[in-house]
Amino acid sequence: GAAAAGAMEAAAKGGFVLANLAEVVERVLGFLPTKALLRAACVCRLWRECARRTLRARQRVAWVSALEPGPADSHALVRALARELEKVHVLPQTVLYVADAETFSGHEECHEQKKARKRNSKETAIALEKLLPKRCQVLGLVTPGIVVTPMGSSSNQPQEIEEGEAGFALLFPKIDGVKIHTFHFSKDSKNRVFDESKFAEAGLKNNPDLRVVLLFGYNSWKSGATRFLHQIVNPLNEKSIILAGGQVESFTSLTSENSSAQPGDACGVVGLAFSGPQIQSATVLLDQDVADERTAEAAMQRLKAANIPEHNTIGFMFACIGRGYRHYKTKRNMEADAFRKYFPNVPLFGFFGHGEIGCDRIVTGNFVLRECNDIKDDLLHGYTTVMTVIHLGSTK
Repeated sequence: GAAAAGAMEAAAKGGFVLANLAEVVERVLGFLPTKALLRAACVCRLWRECARRTLRARQRVAWVSALEPGPADSHALVRALARELEKVHVLPQTVLYVADAETFSGHEECHEQKKARKRNSKETAIALEKLLPKRCQVLGLVTPGIVVTPMGSSSNQPQEIEEGEAGFALLFPKIDGVKIHTFHFSKDSKNRVFDESKFAEAGLKNNPDLRVVLLFGYNSWKSGATRFLHQIVNPLNEKSIILAGGQVESFTSLTSENSSAQPGDACGVVGLAFSGPQIQSATVLLDQDVADERTAEAAMQRLKAANIPEHNTIGFMFACIGRGYRHYKTKRNMEADAFRKYFPNVPLFGFFGHGEIGCDRIVTGNFVLRECNDIKDDLLHGYTTVMTVIHLGSTK
């Protein structure tokens, strides 16, 4: 009897601590992944407050990688996200996901056996969006190839996957001092001139805190698409803004502004704008002359020389479908390996696409590139790779 009474007393003490001591509760809740934490927040007011504080402190970007093809019924990224969202320690506020075009229904009609493997990108997009929190902004792209860092550690070796099933989802929590907006401009068949008031609505104009714009053109083969892209890119071509991105096969998700039903023949631009005084970023362009290990590493040295802090930083690689191992003849993964050599702890994400957007540029807290001349950088390229690092501020 005495032992049982002692056990009950210990349990009661433990219960008292967990019901009243915020520091202890917060320590315990700190080990929980976000989904479990949100369930724990329903227990009582103290737990709700502790859960809220714990969540607010989680400001690191998380990601989910899909590298192995799975059964034919769903894309590997859908399954990876369903599994991993139970384990992640952030509450996503903005999500950028990219999946390979090969396993999606494309424009071309293909042979029956291959068709069985193709999936409807709309269904995949809906399945992915269902997994994410309701109020989350989602931008989803489909591209011919994928660049992804496997999960587990930001120092994992990034992979260039030029064929086969792959994808990733970058999960951005609410980060103090950083605003991330999605935007979409589609080419209006009636108006030849782009209405610039749309820039201001998207936070791309009269926004002194704008630091980085990731831009993705879709249906770029349509007539007028390049001209339209120039109309978007030229006003943003400022020395104080990093611009990077490329031409994708299509975009499948854009949830923040309910414009999912695009006419299939439209072309346009979607993207993410990063604003906040603490953001630092740099980008380099690897042009056609960069064709071996030495020149690829020299480009990474230029990026490294920008001195962007490397904690809480993400790398992006936007490469032409004509580069990769075909371009480097013998070696696969050349550019991702060169990046990893100079940035051992920065995760790298991106794609192989149909054209690249970017130039050499650095924007840091104490240094913006001086205007050397009035000539604007040319931002639209083919057969190149754009490498970008974005630092989202120091996390406590």
